[in-house]
Parts: sequence; structure tokens; C-alpha cells
Amino acid sequence: MGSMLATGLGHIDAERAFDRVSRARRRAALVRLLRRRPAECGRLPVIDVRGAAGVRAGRREIPLCSIRGTLEPSRAAQFDPDFRPAPIARGRWQRVWLAEHRGAPLPPISVVAVGDEYVLRDGHHRVSVARARGALTIDAMVDAG
Repeated sequence: MGSMLATGLGHIDAERAFDRVSRARRRAALVRLLRRRPAECGRLPVIDVRGAAGVRAGRREIPLCSIRGTLEPSRAAQFDPDFRPAPIARGRWQRVWLAEHRGAPLPPISVVAVGDEYVLRDGHHRVSVARARGALTIDAMVDAG
């Protein structure tokens, strides 16, 4: 959770963690606005992976920084390119944060490999929470496009 002190009360810590990443999203949006970048730059890219191939499929740990977008247009507005959540994602995000905090086993995310990068099929909130917690890798089921 970075430099934030944990209270020991999971729901309060989850609320604080969400507020912290939500503020970071708002700051990034302000910087984007000041630099006159288009609004699309603040959304998680939707990537078409038809024709992508060449990576072996299976379950493995992948670097979080190599996840570059989503297959799901409905998720694009819920997360920015750094997987910081929008307010609409609060409830689910906090539930995932609490589950991880309690040590509950979370299923691997689902991604499609495109070269050395990945496009997210399922697990947007898990990726967001893992990044907010400072994780470098995440367990994933990788498809070869």
C-alpha cells in the first residue's frame, strides 16, 4: 500500500487504497488536460488481437507493466492506461483488494499475448489492485492470440 499506514480494519484500508489510486487517476487526467492530450489517452486502450500469434499458451507469471490494453470495450472507461480505476469500479475494486489483503486465492487473470506484451481479457480489477499494491508480476492464463 505504499507509504500509507494500515489501520488493521480491512474495509477502511480498502477505502483508503481506492481513494489513493482514484486521486492518482484524477491527477493524471489533469496533466493530460493541461498538456492538451485527447480524452482517449486517459482510457485503457481497446486492442484488436486478431492475427496475433507466436507465444506459447498456458499459465504463468507475467510482468504487470507488460499489460497494454483490454479486449473489453466496456472496461476501457473504467480504467486508465495505468489501470487506475474510475469511481464506478469502487465496489468491485475494494472487494478484490480485501480478498487479496486477507490472502484469499484469486484466480489467474486471462490475457492474450501480442509479441512481448499482453492484452487483458479478464481480471481488470485484479490487475488494478495488484498495481496499486506495488506488485511487479501477476499469475495469468496466457492465450496465443
